[in-house]
Amino acid sequence: MGWGDTILQKDASFKVMRGDVFAILGGSGCGKSTMLRYLIGLETPMGGHIHIDGIGAPRLDIGKPPFGVMFQSGALFGSMTVGENVALQLQKWTDLPPEAIDAIVRAKLRLVGLGGVKNHMPSEISGGMKKRAAIARAMALEPDLIFLDEPSAGLDPVSSFELDELILTLSGALGLTVVIVTHELESIFKVVKTCIMLDKESKSIIARGDPRKLRDESRDPRVYRFFNRTNEDQV
Repeated sequence: MGWGDTILQKDASFKVMRGDVFAILGGSGCGKSTMLRYLIGLETPMGGHIHIDGIGAPRLDIGKPPFGVMFQSGALFGSMTVGENVALQLQKWTDLPPEAIDAIVRAKLRLVGLGGVKNHMPSEISGGMKKRAAIARAMALEPDLIFLDEPSAGLDPVSSFELDELILTLSGALGLTVVIVTHELESIFKVVKTCIMLDKESKSIIARGDPRKLRDESRDPRVYRFFNRTNEDQV
């Protein structure tokens, strides 16, 4: 995994179990967001294979994707209303009539706590609301798997707490499999069940498992520093 002749990660192998809340963790420049681009089919791996739900690597050019994606900062189209943003995938990948699409859009927005903003422009809502709207858009086609890129980054504590609660609800009540790229420790310890930790220097996965156990039990100083936010090489 990498760009051109630059390798970011090698021999990276992991599985995400159905219904898990799984995190890809690591310091800046280790390849977290790049790995996400490979997982969702925006890039082709330099080697190896990706299999999602038993159907191989994602191919965004041949049909409806089997997952939803929330990009950093939400990535809503600023010239469209919140409702129009959520409706996009339904319009592209289904033959549903406009009234059915509208009903689904309203339902998805209510699910993420945004029942009253369907006709608002993205510029008229807060950062946390934009991310909620992006999650509603990611869920429009009823996927079993969603990818969230830095969902809590840049949010105030209250908005971050509310977004964590939403992720727990989606996973617990709906049985969604959630893959998160994040570095927010509070969110990691609250919502993540399983994680891998990437390392920039060794270009490898240096830890995997329950983040709470890694915080408390890992003997690797790199892992200790990450989960305990310290520069000291002690465990």
